Amino acid sequence: MRTYLLHVPPGHDAARAAPLVLVFHGSAGSAALAAALTGMSAKADEAGFIAAYPNGTGAAALRSFNAGGRSGIAAAAAADDVEFTAAMLDDIASVVNVDPKRVFATGMSNGAMMCHRLGAELSQRIAAIAPVAGTLAVASIAPARPVPVMQFHGTADTFVPWNGPNERTPRFVTFKSVPETIAMWVKADGCPEEPVVRVEPDKAGDGTKVVRATYGPGKDGAEVVLFTIEGGGHTWPGGETLFRFLGKTTRNISANDLMWEFFKKHPLK
Repeated sequence: MRTYLLHVPPGHDAARAAPLVLVFHGSAGSAALAAALTGMSAKADEAGFIAAYPNGTGAAALRSFNAGGRSGIAAAAAADDVEFTAAMLDDIASVVNVDPKRVFATGMSNGAMMCHRLGAELSQRIAAIAPVAGTLAVASIAPARPVPVMQFHGTADTFVPWNGPNERTPRFVTFKSVPETIAMWVKADGCPEEPVVRVEPDKAGDGTKVVRATYGPGKDGAEVVLFTIEGGGHTWPGGETLFRFLGKTTRNISANDLMWEFFKKHPLK
C-alpha cells in the first residue's frame, strides 16, 4: 500500500488540463515534511499547477525511495519506485485533469536521486527534472528521449557531498559526484561540454554565492543547468531552514521560481 499527498490549487478549473509537479522527500522524510520544507504548494497556488508529494517506503520515520544503487535506507531497496511513480500518475489522472505533456519531478536529497532515476527510466512520462541536493545513484543512464535537467547543489553539503561519498558517508549509500552527474546528463542530452556561466546577484548577503552554468541547447532543445551554491548546505534554496545542522540556505535565489520557469520551457514534445 503506497500513499501520496495531493495539493490542488483553489479555483482549479477541472475543465482545463493542469501541469503536475511531483515532489519527492529525502531519506527519513515524508510527504508532509517535503511540503513544509519546499513550500511548493504556495508556488502551485500562484502558478496554477498541481503538486503531488509521494511517500517512500519503510517505517514512518525512516521512509526513503529506491533511487538506484544503494541510495537510501535499506527498507526501500526492494521497492520499484519507478513503477510506483507510473501507477501514481495514473491514479492522479483519475481524479484531476492533468496535462500528460507537463508532468515534472523535483525532490530533495534521496528524493532528488529519485528524480534522476525517473529522468533516466520514465522519460516518456516525466518531461523535465529539477533535483535539489541529490545526484545520480544509478550506474548509467540511457533515457528514451533527451531530458532537461536543472540541478541545485551546495558546495558545503555534508550529507550529499559535492565530490561524492566520503569518510562520513554511510557505507550502505552510494551516489555520483555533482560533476559526474552533470557530465552524464550533458552527454545523454547531446549538450555542448562547455557551459555558459553567470554569477547570480548577491541580493541577500547571507554568505552564499550562486553560480549558474547552462549547457545547451542539446538534442530537441534540452538543457542541463547547474546552480552551484557556494557555501550552501543540504538545503532547499529559498526554502525553509528547518534544521540548522543541514547548513546554510541561500536566499539569493528561489529554487521554486527557477524550476517552474524551467519546467514551463520544457514540456514533452
